[in-house]
Amino acid sequence: MEFRHVRFTLTALAAALSLGWAAQAQADAGKPVAYVSSQDTGVSIISLDTLEVIGSVDAEAKGPRGIGVTADGKYLVTANRDGGDVTVVDIAANKVVKHIPIGKNPEFVRVKGNFAFVSFEPSSKGGPPPKPGAPEAKDDDDNEPKVPAKIAIVDLKRLKVIRNITSGPETEGIEFTPDGKRMLVTNEADNTVTVHNIKTGKLLKTIDTHKHGDRPRGVKVSPDGSTYVVTLEYGDKVLVLDKDLNFVKTFPTGKTPYGIAFDRAGKRLFVAASKEKQLQVFDAKTFESIKSIPTADRCWHFSFTPDDSKILLACGRSDNVLVFDANTYEQVKDLPIKGMPWGVVTSPKAMGSLDQP
Repeated sequence: MEFRHVRFTLTALAAALSLGWAAQAQADAGKPVAYVSSQDTGVSIISLDTLEVIGSVDAEAKGPRGIGVTADGKYLVTANRDGGDVTVVDIAANKVVKHIPIGKNPEFVRVKGNFAFVSFEPSSKGGPPPKPGAPEAKDDDDNEPKVPAKIAIVDLKRLKVIRNITSGPETEGIEFTPDGKRMLVTNEADNTVTVHNIKTGKLLKTIDTHKHGDRPRGVKVSPDGSTYVVTLEYGDKVLVLDKDLNFVKTFPTGKTPYGIAFDRAGKRLFVAASKEKQLQVFDAKTFESIKSIPTADRCWHFSFTPDDSKILLACGRSDNVLVFDANTYEQVKDLPIKGMPWGVVTSPKAMGSLDQP
């Protein structure tokens, strides 16, 4: 009798905690938060009012990396490297709506409207490839064909993949043209940026980056739609294209640039130079250096806060998220987050390397 009473009490307590989380989420609806994916542990929630970790998302995700939120703040979407799927979470209820099978090594997510665009890489082993010229790089080239990656388009209303678009091998970044009709993807394994018709999937253009630098990764369009920028990780450069996707120039960055984003006004361009351990700031028109901000180990992705006052940077090898003042560039917080933080997005949406309003 006493045991049954204890079991009932524990069950009731668990239910109360679950309901309490949902009730608190409802009470906090509209308050700005950040979501951080950590590939070894899950998704953490940061209050942007207090700059503290306030909980985690019950995503049941295996190896979450890519992450996105819907514009209405209803759903969180994660791409799960080890699960081969995408998880859609009802944020208010902190409950998984559905795991949607995608394919091998899902990595990058862009949520646009009621759709999630998710890259998956059947040829990728899931870790960073060796530098060109290394012995192991030669062996890979000799023995393994470069299999094109695909972009799965997930309908978030019907909760299903509606079609796949074939890109290049090992796709790393996704961006859209301002008219919403075309999609740019960066393909690190063959050093190309490919441009596709979103509706048909047709390949419209291929931009070879090799003569400028290898391993294109991050890609962003400026707020006014006049400029596209692409980080070249093994070129230590950013490639600049005009509104018609023609080459303009390159400019140098620190070692191994990856995440890239404009500020909302389109006046500054931010680049996460991973091995340089810097978040670099450039004038978005002249591309002259403004500031280099010291960071930590393997910082790839970052996001402004919705009010544009701060920047959150996920640093995987040092297990932390750094917070900087977006105007003075001073560090204001160091938040320990275990499990190799990979990506960070906010709700409401903000400018960042993974998302934008």
